[in-house]
Amino acid sequence: MTVQLPSEIVVERFLPTVRSMLAAELADRGFAQREIATRLGVSQAAVSQYLAGERRGEERFVDHPRMQGTVERIAEGFDAGTMDDYEALAELLELVRAFEDRGPICAIHEEEMPALEGTGCDLCVRGRDPAVQAEREVLSNVRRAVRQFANAPDVAEHVPNVGTNVAMALPDPTDETDVAAVPGRVHAMRGGINVPANPEFGASHHVATTLLAATEVDPTVRGAVNLATSDALLAAVPDGMDVTSFDAGYENRRERLDSLFEAGVPQVVYHEGAFGIEPITYVFGTSAVDAVDRAVTLVGRADAR
Repeated sequence: MTVQLPSEIVVERFLPTVRSMLAAELADRGFAQREIATRLGVSQAAVSQYLAGERRGEERFVDHPRMQGTVERIAEGFDAGTMDDYEALAELLELVRAFEDRGPICAIHEEEMPALEGTGCDLCVRGRDPAVQAEREVLSNVRRAVRQFANAPDVAEHVPNVGTNVAMALPDPTDETDVAAVPGRVHAMRGGINVPANPEFGASHHVATTLLAATEVDPTVRGAVNLATSDALLAAVPDGMDVTSFDAGYENRRERLDSLFEAGVPQVVYHEGAFGIEPITYVFGTSAVDAVDRAVTLVGRADAR
């Protein structure tokens, strides 16, 4: 993949397409090829190729109703003498701006640069968006943390049956949709870690709920990962690292976590399970990577005992 500007798409795909469409419209109105070439700023040979269908252009532009309407309006204006070159240029620039705002230029740009896919990118029309940038940074951090977790030795033995999730919250989160995690969680499989999908916002409930309670008290705590609670893991928590237990029940869990964290957020919180609820330990960090760093260290200490 290479960095591609949207202006390249305009020059290489949009402009040839609109010229081809205008050539056909003007020819239908009786314009000679030489006159069409002058209007479009191309050679007469190029016009001949347009009219022969050799340069049809990008189908997403050709089939777009707004493109068709703009081309017809310009051709009609040229034919009637009611539109000059300046006004035609203004019409086309307005169309380009519309197509760059979640339109077909934007769609083609995402295909050429997959890093833009799914970001709701408004970069072309509104410039750098701090909110979008924050989301990208969080997703990138979770991806790195998941890779680190999956590649760490012996972590599979500490993944609960319900699975592990690695999560990170946006600054000042309000609900689970502001927390990125792995859809479906990661699971232990044949001694390794299976990661079913890339992280998404709103993909976690229990880890997100626990993290949101922590972040509300301490905004520097924005990452979390859950492990299976065990005596070995709890014994591996070093002196000087805060660890606190809480009741496993789901009812009013957020309220109970809020009360638990009133005096400060520990690095590790855990419960010992209940009927139908597997014992789980949550490890916090300033980011997903930081939380996984801490969790992997605990796993290593637990396995060394």
